[in-house]
Amino acid sequence: MGANISQLEKDIGSEQFPCNEHYFGLVNFGNTCYSNSVLQALYFCKPFRDKVLEYKAKNKRTKETLLTCLADLFHSIATQKKKVGSIAPKKFIARLRKEKEEFDNYMQQDAHEFLNYLINHISEIILAERQTNTTTNNTTVTTNNINKNKGAGENGTANTTQNQSEPTWVQEIFQGILTSETKCLNCENVSSKDEDFFDLQVDIEQNTSITHCLRCFSNTETLCSDNKFKCDNCCSYQEAQKRMRVKKLPTILALHLKRFKYVEQYNRHIKVSHRVVFPLELRLFNTSDDAVNPDRLYDLVAVVIHCGSGPNRGHYISIVKSHGFWLLFDDDQVDKIDSSAIEDFYGLTSDTQKSSETGYILFYQSRESL
Repeated sequence: MGANISQLEKDIGSEQFPCNEHYFGLVNFGNTCYSNSVLQALYFCKPFRDKVLEYKAKNKRTKETLLTCLADLFHSIATQKKKVGSIAPKKFIARLRKEKEEFDNYMQQDAHEFLNYLINHISEIILAERQTNTTTNNTTVTTNNINKNKGAGENGTANTTQNQSEPTWVQEIFQGILTSETKCLNCENVSSKDEDFFDLQVDIEQNTSITHCLRCFSNTETLCSDNKFKCDNCCSYQEAQKRMRVKKLPTILALHLKRFKYVEQYNRHIKVSHRVVFPLELRLFNTSDDAVNPDRLYDLVAVVIHCGSGPNRGHYISIVKSHGFWLLFDDDQVDKIDSSAIEDFYGLTSDTQKSSETGYILFYQSRESL
C-alpha cells in the first residue's frame, strides 16, 4: 500500500477491496444532504445503477435532463481513476433546482419528497423520449409506405399505445401493485381495486419492527357510520371491511417510515423517533391471494437516515451494503462500519431522549436480482 492510501482503503484492505468499485462521497452545496443521501442509496441499488449507466452508454446526444445529469454523475463515479474520494454533483443539483422550484433554495428539504420526485420524473422522461422516438420512427415508416404506394395508417397509433403502456425500466425496478379489497358486510360481495406504488409509506409505533408495521398496513379497517361504502351489488351505502395488500412485489422495495407527523396542538410537524427494527432480510406477509411472487425474499441494501430532532432541522446520511460490507456516507465523508452498527439507526427507546439518528427510507432488493 502506498503512503497516500486513505483510511477507508485501509479499513477495507487491499485484498478485500472490490474490483471495479468506487466509493465517493458527494459534496454538500449548503443544504443538499437530502439529495446526497438518496443518490448514494440509489447508486448502490445495483439494478438501478446498471440501468442508469446503460442509459448513459446508449444516449450520447440527448438534450440535458435530470436523467442525463444523473447518468453523468453515476458514470463519473464509476469511471474514477481513484478507488475512493469525493465528487461535486454540481450539474445535477443545478438541474434539479432548475426543474423544481421547491428545491431551489437553501432550506432543509425532505429526502422522501426528493426520492419520490426523482423516480417519477425519470420515468416521465423515459416515456417522453420513447414517444418522441416512436413518432420519429412512425414518420419514417409512413414516408416509406407512401413511397411504396401502401396505406400508411396501419403502423401509427398502435405502436405508440403499445410503447406507452410498456413499463419503463424505472417502473420495472421500483413499481409494485397494491390491491384494496373491500367486503360489503350486507351482501358479502368483495370488490378490489389496484393501484401502483413506487414506495410503501408505513405508519410506525414505539418499539416495533418493519414486519409489524407492514402487518398493520394491511390490517382490516371497518367502514361504518359516515364512512360507509357504496356497494354496487346492494346499490346503496353499507358497512364494509377494507384492507390493503401487496399484489405485485417490486424488484427493489422502498419503504418510507412516516417519521414526521402533524400535531394540531403545536400547529406544526414533529419528528417521531420511535425505535423500529429493520432486519437485514425481509419477507412480506401482507400479500394478496393472487400475488405473482409472494415468497420473494429481500435483502437490505441501503438506508437513508434522518439525524436530528425535527423535520426542519437536522441532517441526512445513508448506509449502504456493498460486496458484503457496510459503508456510511455522510456527504463527502465515507466510512466503513460494522453491520452491528445498523442497530444504532433503529430509533430511540423512549420519547425523553432528544437527538436521534433514525432509519427513514429503507431499500430492500429481491434476492434473485442480486
